[in-house]
Amino acid sequence: MQKTFPIIGLMSGSSLDGIDLTCALFWIDSGIWHYRITHTGCVSYPPEWRKQLEGAFYKSAYEISILDQEYGVYLGQTVKRFIDDNSLEPLLVASHGHTIFHRPEEGITIQVGEGSRLAAITGVPVVNDFRSEDVRKGGQGAPLVPVGDKLLFADYGACVNIGGIANVSFDSSEGQRIAFDICPANQVLDQLAARLGHSYDPEGTLARNGRICELLFQKLNNLDYYNKNGPKSLGREWVEAVVMPVITASVLPVGDLLRTFTEHIAVQIGHSMAAVPQSSVLVSGGGAHNLFLVERIRERTKHKLVIPDSLLVDFKEALVFGFLGLLRWLGEINVYKSVTGAQSDSCSGKIHLP
Repeated sequence: MQKTFPIIGLMSGSSLDGIDLTCALFWIDSGIWHYRITHTGCVSYPPEWRKQLEGAFYKSAYEISILDQEYGVYLGQTVKRFIDDNSLEPLLVASHGHTIFHRPEEGITIQVGEGSRLAAITGVPVVNDFRSEDVRKGGQGAPLVPVGDKLLFADYGACVNIGGIANVSFDSSEGQRIAFDICPANQVLDQLAARLGHSYDPEGTLARNGRICELLFQKLNNLDYYNKNGPKSLGREWVEAVVMPVITASVLPVGDLLRTFTEHIAVQIGHSMAAVPQSSVLVSGGGAHNLFLVERIRERTKHKLVIPDSLLVDFKEALVFGFLGLLRWLGEINVYKSVTGAQSDSCSGKIHLP
C-alpha cells in the first residue's frame, strides 16, 4: 500500500492578513510527488497581534526574543484548534513563522514563532526556521517555495506568487530552478488602500478608477533592485526604506497611487518572465484575486496566465511549506542553491519534538 504523509503547513505573509493553515496528504508515485489538500483554515490576526507583528521591526533584540516565545504559543494554540476541530492526525507541523528581519547580505534573517512552544502545545513534531541555514551558506534564504513549484507543479512553465511581495520561479534551459523576488505587491497596495479605510483594494476597483502618474511610474521602475541579477530577495525593510518614501513624497490622490503601483507590479512581473519559454504560468497568492492587476499583467506578457481554484490561490504557500517540512523530515533537499545563491543545496529547518 502506498504511503501517504499527512502534514500541516503554516504561513504568515508580509501582508499580515492572517495565518494560513493547510492539512495535505503527500505521496510519491514513480518518482513524482503528488498532493491532496484535505483541510484549510485562515485565521485573521486580532488587532493586538497585527500591531505587535507590524511593529516588531522596531523592537529591541530582547523584545523580539519575548515576541518569538509568545507568538510560538499563539501559533501552537491556533494549530491545536485546527487539529481538534477537524480531528486531524498529522505526522508533523511545518511553520514558516512570521518574518521580522530579512537582510541576507548581512547574514540576518529572523522569523518569530518558537517551534518548541508550538510542538509542546500541539503534541506534534514541528519543523521551522527554514531560512537560516541557507543564509549561513551565503544564500538569500529566499525564495523557498520554488522547491515545491518544481516538484509539485512541474506541468507549468513558471509559477508566480503575488503576496506581500511577488516572486517567480521557473527552470532554466539547463534544468536548474531559477527564482527571485520580483517586486513589492500587496504590501504596498494594502497600505495605500488603508488610507481610504479599506484593508485591501477589492478586485483592484480603486486602482481601476485611478490614473497613472508617469513620473512616479518611471521613478519606481528605475529603482536599483530591478537592475540586479538574481539570486535576489526583498524584505519589508527595503520596502519601507526605499519604496514608500518615493510614494509618500507624491501628493497624488490615493486612487492614482494605486493605479500607478498596480501598473508597476504588472510591468515588473512581465519583465521577470522574459526569460521563460512561451508556456502556461500558474498564478497564486492574494494578488490573483485582484482582477484589475491580473488584467494588467496579461497586457504585459505573452504567457498564458492560469488562475487555479481559490483553494490553491489562497493556500499554495502554506501547502508548500508543509511539503518543505516533510522533505526536511525525510532528510531530502528542500532549498536549491540555484535559487538562493548559497554554496550548496540544503536540507533546511529545525525539528522540535513534543
